[in-house]
Formats: sequence, C-alpha cells, structure tokens
Amino acid sequence: MSAAARPNVLVLMSDQHNPMVSSPYGHSFVHTPAIQSLSDRGVTFANAYCPSPLCVPSRSAFLTGLPVHQVGAWDNSRPLPVTEPTWAHRLNAVGYETTLCGRMSIGGPNQMHGFATRIHPEMRPGVIGSSFPNWNAPIRAHTGTRERLETAGAGDTWQQRYDESVTDAAVAYLSDPARRDGPWAAVVGWFLPHTPLTVRAEYFEQYYPDHADQPSAAAQPIDTVHPQSRRFRAYLGAEGLADAQIGRARAAYYGMVSFTDAQVGRVLEALEASGAGDNTLVVYTSDHGEMLGEHGLWWKSSFYEPSVRVPLIAAWPGRIEGGSRVATPVSLLDLTRTIVEAAGAEAEGIVGDDLLESGLDGDRAVFAEFEAHGTDRPGRMVRRGRYKLNYYHGEPLELFDLNTDPHETANLGSDPEYADVRDDLIDLVLADWSPEEIDRKVRESQRRRRILFAGMP
Repeated sequence: MSAAARPNVLVLMSDQHNPMVSSPYGHSFVHTPAIQSLSDRGVTFANAYCPSPLCVPSRSAFLTGLPVHQVGAWDNSRPLPVTEPTWAHRLNAVGYETTLCGRMSIGGPNQMHGFATRIHPEMRPGVIGSSFPNWNAPIRAHTGTRERLETAGAGDTWQQRYDESVTDAAVAYLSDPARRDGPWAAVVGWFLPHTPLTVRAEYFEQYYPDHADQPSAAAQPIDTVHPQSRRFRAYLGAEGLADAQIGRARAAYYGMVSFTDAQVGRVLEALEASGAGDNTLVVYTSDHGEMLGEHGLWWKSSFYEPSVRVPLIAAWPGRIEGGSRVATPVSLLDLTRTIVEAAGAEAEGIVGDDLLESGLDGDRAVFAEFEAHGTDRPGRMVRRGRYKLNYYHGEPLELFDLNTDPHETANLGSDPEYADVRDDLIDLVLADWSPEEIDRKVRESQRRRRILFAGMP
C-alpha cells in the first residue's frame, strides 16, 4: 500500500463511558451531537466490549491487541510491560508519525509505548501506584466511593480543565499544516466521564432535576445476589443511598458525557478544517463503561453490560457507509487489528478481526476478563450471539439472554433448558484460559509488588 493510499488514524478515547448514555445508542435525552454526527457518517458497533472493565488492563490490551492474561496487566497498578509491541510500534515501522495526546493510563515510567511523540502529558505521568489488590486478605471497602456519590453535582474540577487542555493540544496538532501530509496516527485521550461525579453547572443543569432518574435494574438485597456482586458491593461501600442521591449522581454523569461530547466536537471540527478529514479513519471509543447504580453497583469492574460495554463508532470517507450499524458483538481487540490493517502494517499475533472487512461471523465470540480489586478470584465473560456467560472460578455461573433480558435480571445459569448453551460457552471460556494458572500468576504478581512497595510511604 502506498503512503498516499494509507489513511491517517485518529482515535478519540474517553474514560468510563457507558455507551447506552449517548444518542447513537438510543438514549432518549442525553445530548451527544458530536458523537452522533460521527455515527451518521460512519458505522456504529452496537455491541462492542472492552477486554477488561478496568482502565489499565483494558488499555494495555487495546494497545497490544492481546487479551489481558497474555499481557499480564492484571490491575491498575500493573503497568504494560515495555517489551510488548503496540500498534504504535507497528505503524512506526511502515512510516507513520504516531502521536499520543492526553490520557492513556498505561502507568509506569514509560509514557510512550511506541508513540513517537507525546504532545500532552498523562494526568499522573509515571505513577505505578502502591495500592493494589491482595487476594490473600479480606476485601475492604474502598475509601471515597460513597463520598463521590454523596457529593455529586455541579462544580469545576481539575479533571475538566485537564480535558480541555487535551482538546486544545489536539486542535493545535490537527491545525498544523504538517497534518496535510501523511500518514499520521494520533490518540486523543480524555479523563471524563470518569468520576468524580462533578461537572460544571451548564452541563449539570441540562439534566438536573428533570432527568435525575433511577436505575433500570434495581439493587436487590445484598445477601441474595451473586457472590461476586456481593463482594463488589461490599468493596464499594455504597449501600443504602437514597433515591435522591442516586438520581443526582446519574444526572451529573449525564452532564459529564455531554461535556466530553463537546470536546469530541472541537476535535472533529479541527480535523475537517485541516483538510485531512477525507483520508482519515476516525474512531470514538472508551476503555470501559459505568454501572450508574444498576444492580446496586457503581463505576466499572463488573461483567454487567453498563460496565463491560463500550461505544465504538468509526468513520472513513469513501470506505465506510454513513449511518450503518453492526449488531455482531465485537471487541477493542478487533479495533487494534483494524487500525493495523488499515495502515498496511504487520498484524501477526494480534487477536481479533478487521472490523472494516465485510462478513464478520455473526456467531463469533468476544471475551472480557477481570483479575483486579473487589474480588479474590479470576473471572471471564464470553458473549456469543444473544447469550452472555459470566464465569467466576469456583462459583455459580451467570447466563443471560440479552435479547429478552437486556438488563440482566434473570440468571439462566442453572436452568436445565439452557444446559447446551451453558456448556458451549463454558468450553469457549476455558479453551485458552486456565483459571488455576491465572490465579497463580495474579497472586504471584501481587506478592512481588508487596515486596516492592514494603516500607514505602
């Protein structure tokens, strides 16, 4: 492929965006005109999943095109190993100018991981963090969760100012006349709509109090739910919130999504003004979702749909039919291969399929895994067709028919009528993933880090 034929690549990546909270995914009142405009001229993947519902594991998998258990980035304090090639390395090798702008949450002293330039710093550059799970100790409530919910509302934060600074840098980058030459690939990373649940009044008041709604899947008594939900609710320490507190928190999140959409809009306008838009593959996505009180859960770290699903919208003039939709389940690992294939780079070893090739197998399976905080065992999710199975090592399964039960309130895991479905999905989960081996590796990683950080302030 000649350099002139290769597209530029622009990845717009927010943090913690539940895709259902946006107009392309059918939300009835949340305003996301910029993301909608991208959907109108591109393709929306209606059932896209992250590799892990947590920042560092998900992003590490996306960058490398490998599942978390192959990369070993188990939790937010286990950074991506510097020895793993990313899609930026692959694009560099075929003549791309690769640039990172803003948040990528990959931790550790290496803030490049193959990107040739960084035009805006990470939020906490170089931080690995000494706070990490310990599966050999009792699970303790996370400090700050309840406060974030109880204080949700209007206000300014440094996180919003950070995101605006990222947008400024991205606009300046795209406005540089050098962008008319290619090929180039850039990631623009924002922090919102990640917590804290605080957003400026102009956005908060779009939704509060008129749209301070309640979850669709109400919290059941904690002693009746699946053991993993019980563990994570105990970890969150957010039991007994009043409806008014829940509604206010959800309204604040809606405002944060609209704030993020405004940043997306500014970058898309700069791309069009640059003259490079006609030959640019543009993608909007996020690293994971947000539970928003569904099932009594908040933040991410769950295999339920609001947490493990992500927005995934791609536009490429002349290559993608505007306004199209794909219902087949896909993964951010597929996006990795798509970027590499579009650039004409070496894709060997990447797990996933090219999303822009016709004929994605409608019976294909996609996976997510979780080996971090709020649990004491490895877990893996598989989605194939209408069914989703959540596997927790040594504990009961969760099986849902998402066509008839989109809010995941009817667990079919022990229903004999679904034995064949259940057995097929268990076989998929365990085919290339040993829970015993994963458990050993995670505990050993935690043990080594306890030594590493022993005695540190």
